[in-house]
Amino acid sequence: MWMRRLSLLCVLPLVAPAAYALDDGKAPDKAPIVIYKDARQALSIYIETYRAGDKSGPSIDALRYAADGGEALARWKLGRMYAAGDGVPLDDNKAYHYFQQIIQSYDESNPNPRERGVVASAFVAVGAYAMSGRPHAGIQQDPHRAFEMFNYAATEFGDMHAQYNLGLMYLDGAGIGKDVRRGARWLRLAADKQHMESQAVLGRLYFNGIEGVQRQRALGLMYLTMARDAVSDQMRDRWIIDLYDEAISNASDNDRQAALAFLEQHMKARQ
Repeated sequence: MWMRRLSLLCVLPLVAPAAYALDDGKAPDKAPIVIYKDARQALSIYIETYRAGDKSGPSIDALRYAADGGEALARWKLGRMYAAGDGVPLDDNKAYHYFQQIIQSYDESNPNPRERGVVASAFVAVGAYAMSGRPHAGIQQDPHRAFEMFNYAATEFGDMHAQYNLGLMYLDGAGIGKDVRRGARWLRLAADKQHMESQAVLGRLYFNGIEGVQRQRALGLMYLTMARDAVSDQMRDRWIIDLYDEAISNASDNDRQAALAFLEQHMKARQ
């Protein structure tokens, strides 16, 4: 069994995620009536008020207005909020709905470069929901659809989260034919983009030489070291620490020295 976490949602830099204030149920004496020129203006107002520290109802109303008007970023933010129960009740059905809207509105023949990251992330999110399923929210498990979503985002957008999930599907043979070497190739694409989970899983593959993947202990230790150094939450990412500790305890002095040389080369290539 592979030790990993499904990469569901990536964080977009335009609006930093934060906790939203929960509605205390007390209605104001006079609720302000806000009229927006269009969805783009509503999204701009949401971003401005959010950055100013206003995480109350009016700013979320602006976000909903923007989402209803077709703004992909607004739909993405609302999907994230409902998926996490962040400032709104946890509702996987609504989250899935907003992510689906992004995908359905995407015009492949005339893509909007401004929305590229949002669209890629929506494909990954829908794929993750299809992979795990949410029967209580009316979302059935569908590995074939998950593969379609991950494969599209991985190939068309080069999304590292999609590449990671696609790699895991090939490793596990979940809904597709098992192909560890192909899975390793997808993982390496994501790992070289500094995707921590991909580095950890790929490092284990290389270090141990599993099911047709050539054993390269020093290269595996290099990827495991990068993953270990990227850990910020030791509870959540304990599995990465455990993989690194297991490898380093079994590595020879030559393995460690070669891994360090590989790491130095890798860092220089990124400069």
